[in-house]
Amino acid sequence: MKITKEEIESIGDAHISNSIETPLRSDAFEKSDNDKIESIKYHFSEIMKELGLDLTDDSLSGTPYRVAKMYVKELFYGLNPKNHPKISTFENKYGYQKMLVEQNITIDSACEHHFLPIVGTAHVGYIPKDKVIGLSKINRLVDYYAHRPQVQERLCLQILKDLQQTLGTEDVIIAIQAKHLCVSSRGIKDKSSLTTTIEYGGKFVESDIRKEFFEVVNKPFDIA
Repeated sequence: MKITKEEIESIGDAHISNSIETPLRSDAFEKSDNDKIESIKYHFSEIMKELGLDLTDDSLSGTPYRVAKMYVKELFYGLNPKNHPKISTFENKYGYQKMLVEQNITIDSACEHHFLPIVGTAHVGYIPKDKVIGLSKINRLVDYYAHRPQVQERLCLQILKDLQQTLGTEDVIIAIQAKHLCVSSRGIKDKSSLTTTIEYGGKFVESDIRKEFFEVVNKPFDIA
């Protein structure tokens, strides 16, 4: 059944998804990164030609390769499971059982509906049980899931589920606030709006525990 342009627009705006997994083809990683770069380079040069750009110009001649390399090696490196960061966890020998919060983690992602940037911050909190995690590993995990075509709701859930599994506890909370250039630079062109998503489990279902988390995030301690 042929889908209309109006239906495409409405599906994209609705953020419909069947799973928290990023939709990937079964042969997604059969090609090497270099082969993907060469293929994308060719196809992006064709897009540029269709736009009427002269690829013999010195300023434009290298653009197809630069875009292809950026897609595979940088902007969307998080698509490939081999790039999943190695997460170091340690036995909670000192019995720390209060909340740990890593806040203001940079979100640098891309909307899967228009391939335009999503930029903002993530705040991650958890209450340790038997394990604790190296602090930088939280940032690396957020960065990994952000660097793929995304919708913000799925990004939140992917980080949450991964951390819950890694830490062996449901007591995890994720809050993301971001600006979507698909909103600010096209369509409604609203320059000031932000999108906030929150996912949590375990003890964070309790309103008092969530309140404590957001008090930390919204009024950080002065450590200067």
